[in-house]
Amino acid sequence: QVQLVESGGGLVQAGDSLRLSCVASGRFFSSYTMGWFRQAPGKERAFVASSNWNGENTKYSESVKGRFTISRDNAKNTMYLQMNSLKPEDTAVYYCARAAVAYTVPSRVASYDNWGQGTQVTVSS
Repeated sequence: QVQLVESGGGLVQAGDSLRLSCVASGRFFSSYTMGWFRQAPGKERAFVASSNWNGENTKYSESVKGRFTISRDNAKNTMYLQMNSLKPEDTAVYYCARAAVAYTVPSRVASYDNWGQGTQVTVSS
């Protein structure tokens, strides 16, 4: 039921940074685990990061750990993905998504029931 809108993607050079935002409608944003996924052309949608309802429980894929940071501002119904030290292999459409849980941080696409439209991130070398 929640509507999700991503923004912040763009074309950057390797080593640069971007911050993606995901704005959700409805005041119950804070009730759900939220996640970021990405999908490169010809590849499966892949997990990037997730955060439980209050941000105390987070999870990252090994490929982004130490470079990306997921955060959320529940008062603003907004989730962020700070991406530093970007690499060409980070190039993908990035999606935010909501899970039907509040405390766990699943990494499977099937665990999420609502998706944004995606924002393109392209990293050149």
